[in-house]
Amino acid sequence: MERIRPHLRAIPGSQQTPSGIVGSTLFVMAATLLSTLLGFGREVVNARYYGTQWEMDTFLAAATIPTILFGVFNGALVSALVPTFSGYLARGDEDEAWRLGNSIINGLFVILTFCAVAGYIFAPYYVPVIAHGFPAPQMGVAIHMTRWLMPSIVAVSLSGAISAMLNAYHRFRATAMTGMVINVVTVAGVVVFNQQLGIFALVAATTVGLMAQLVVQLPSFISIGKYRPMIDIHHPGLRQIWMAIGPIIVGSAAGQIALFFDRYFASTLSPGYMAGMNYAGKLVNFPLQIFAAAIATVIFPLLALQFARHNRAGVGSNVVLGLRLVNFITIPSVCALIVLANPIVQTLFEYGSFKSSAAQLTAGLLPWAAIGLVALAANVVLTRCCFACKETSWTVAISIFSVLVNVLLSVIWLPTLGAIGLLLANSLSQSLQAILLLGLVWRLVDGLQWRPLLSSLWKVVVCSGAMYAALHWIAALGVAPVTAWDRVWFLSGQIGIGAVAFIAAARVLSVEELSLVVRLLMQKFERNLLSPPENREAPIA
Repeated sequence: MERIRPHLRAIPGSQQTPSGIVGSTLFVMAATLLSTLLGFGREVVNARYYGTQWEMDTFLAAATIPTILFGVFNGALVSALVPTFSGYLARGDEDEAWRLGNSIINGLFVILTFCAVAGYIFAPYYVPVIAHGFPAPQMGVAIHMTRWLMPSIVAVSLSGAISAMLNAYHRFRATAMTGMVINVVTVAGVVVFNQQLGIFALVAATTVGLMAQLVVQLPSFISIGKYRPMIDIHHPGLRQIWMAIGPIIVGSAAGQIALFFDRYFASTLSPGYMAGMNYAGKLVNFPLQIFAAAIATVIFPLLALQFARHNRAGVGSNVVLGLRLVNFITIPSVCALIVLANPIVQTLFEYGSFKSSAAQLTAGLLPWAAIGLVALAANVVLTRCCFACKETSWTVAISIFSVLVNVLLSVIWLPTLGAIGLLLANSLSQSLQAILLLGLVWRLVDGLQWRPLLSSLWKVVVCSGAMYAALHWIAALGVAPVTAWDRVWFLSGQIGIGAVAFIAAARVLSVEELSLVVRLLMQKFERNLLSPPENREAPIA
């Protein structure tokens, strides 16, 4: 392995690795990988049974409100509750910690149960706002689906709060199971009950799966023996959480509003486009969830520590490191998603109800969804840096501004470009947000090291170009696998050849990030760190 230059270094990991931590680490790694694979399996099953039919569009519209509430509220709650709850435990004040925790859990149950009931009752009034382009019969189905999904609001939020408290006790195994549970239950429900319930098998299975996420954590939670049915509205910890959660909720809400408008505009398109955009988005989010979130999570504690010590140069250096690693992962990913759009979609989804026309629709949308991946991943790192530097006002303002730009571009391009216009608006608004956040970080840290960033960027672009050429050459051969296994093997071969071309070029150009990516990913799991809450994928739709 080549020597790493002094200006580029891996961030130190945990120094203590007792057997308990090692066991939890291996379990969490396996659970994370399996959950990711099962998540893809869930999408494959959904595509097989429902394809890009109007029923799938309807389900996505119905799931909009629960998905938005998860994205806005749950991640913010976890990020605010963990340090506050853990702080009481670190000071040895376990009773106060649990007065706070019990107040949060019981208060959530009361408030969200009321919200779920209200959401059930008033569904005929707000669902037509989201899916305003649906015809009347489809609108009625969307309202019915939304009502079925309402209990998931309570289950998902309570599950998030309990996960935060279990992590404070270093009980990671139960929380690591949640991703697997939702996917297993959903897939099983669709396979078993689709013939009897149709699309409502997916609705019911999703609701039950989200409840199962909560249930699977209860034995570990109850075994601690500190839960009490009480609410202390005057607990000082509640004020700390509220002060921390406010800006995060506003920032997260801006991103979720973009989802609302995506489905608002997509409801006016021909049936299937909303589902096609969703499938394309799932494929693009895969490298984001696995790599970019891990990189941001690992560097966040170091950024906060360096800022607290007034080491702005150190903050800037590590932000540049994070951006270099993000570019190293996402730029070749974009190239692969563009060149391999058709074989990827065909191999993963073209079964059952997902006909060749659905595959062509989704594959045609995938490149337009992929071009925003670099900016989307960069925003993860830059946003974490801004929060580490305690800058929330401008960070939130930039996020809101990017959403406004997104909506404006969507309005302009929707009549002529349709779904492509919506995806292009997403990509350009994310790019604008990345540029503005980069300028904000540059001001916060009194300058950035542009030379290593640009030097790394051109090397990664050249390496990605070599990979793109190799993949394009294979595609030009005109090989058309027929059977499912032939498609799998051929796509695997394409990915393998593309990876070899990229890595070979990276070795020739001495790309330093090559050895650091794996080490940073391992450090995330060694520390048992959660993914950044603002990028946790909603387990609904």
